[in-house]
Amino acid sequence: MLHSSWFGVWIACALGMAWAVAASSGTVCLGDEAAKGPRIVFLGDSITEAGAAPDGYVTLVRQALTKDHPTLHAEVIGAGISGNRVPDLLARLDRDVLAQKPDIVVIYIGINDVWHSQSGRGTPKKEFASGLKTLVEKIRDAGAKTVLCTPTVIGEKKAGTNPLDELLDDYADVTRAVAAETKSPLIDLRHSCVAHLAAHNNADVEKGILTTDGVHLTAEGNTFLAARMTEGLLASGLLAAATPQTHHKVLRHVVLFKFKETSTPADVERIVKAFQALAGKIEEIKGFEWGTDNSPEGLQQGLSHCFFVTFASEADRDAYLPHPAHKEFVDLVGPHVEKVTVVDYWTQP
Repeated sequence: MLHSSWFGVWIACALGMAWAVAASSGTVCLGDEAAKGPRIVFLGDSITEAGAAPDGYVTLVRQALTKDHPTLHAEVIGAGISGNRVPDLLARLDRDVLAQKPDIVVIYIGINDVWHSQSGRGTPKKEFASGLKTLVEKIRDAGAKTVLCTPTVIGEKKAGTNPLDELLDDYADVTRAVAAETKSPLIDLRHSCVAHLAAHNNADVEKGILTTDGVHLTAEGNTFLAARMTEGLLASGLLAAATPQTHHKVLRHVVLFKFKETSTPADVERIVKAFQALAGKIEEIKGFEWGTDNSPEGLQQGLSHCFFVTFASEADRDAYLPHPAHKEFVDLVGPHVEKVTVVDYWTQP
């Protein structure tokens, strides 16, 4: 579901998706065969390909939707191929995705674009960005909605000590930027995985918690990713938009800032990045979007920046407010804010 604030900022809160693949046909119908729900294609690499296995995250998502949201009747198609990078997705988009006439396409890519750089077969950042944009454009031209996912991990050690962490963070930033530019819902899997490992990788091991080899998922990793995908796709509202009779409520926490004239553009940029980073530090955050005012009505009263934080429950919101990471952010932003407005609401169909 796409929301537009009163001062004209387009926001699409999203952190996830759900789909499944039948081993024989690549397609699974959720619910009554006669009912027609949204057709979702999950486009990706070997992680997506393996997700169609009986214990894979795609299958777990299908099971969760079937159990908890049986009225969706979503048709789910997997389109993952091992070793794929963004250029590979572009090359097979028409055949493997658009030919299926999807309603929603979730693009989960980036690991091989980074990983293969070690052998000279990676994707340059500019080509990665332009490729993502082209994918979004072609999918939208075909009448479908897009969801973008940041790449997860290449190594599970904490505190940015895996050899490719810095480069992987750069590519995750590219995905975030493309999502913002194209106004595509974002599933920030990179933030979620880093936060989970910081909390649960006590021995600081390279693999064995979320992944078997630093990349491909363990049973725990499949369960973790399935939960993030399910939460995110439901929070994005895309399923509800494609299935009008179904509405999945989420709690929106809306924050509007008017910055002091003494605050520099660098100060504002630092605050925005710190707000974005909270999604990777506080697991209760299910979605994050932000934008700047472009309203012609002149009613914004100096409030120039709008932030949407999505929660699944009031308990999650209440855990977020006193969280040490949130308090640290409040201390950072306080000296720079002349005016702040906060509104919380449950979404309605």
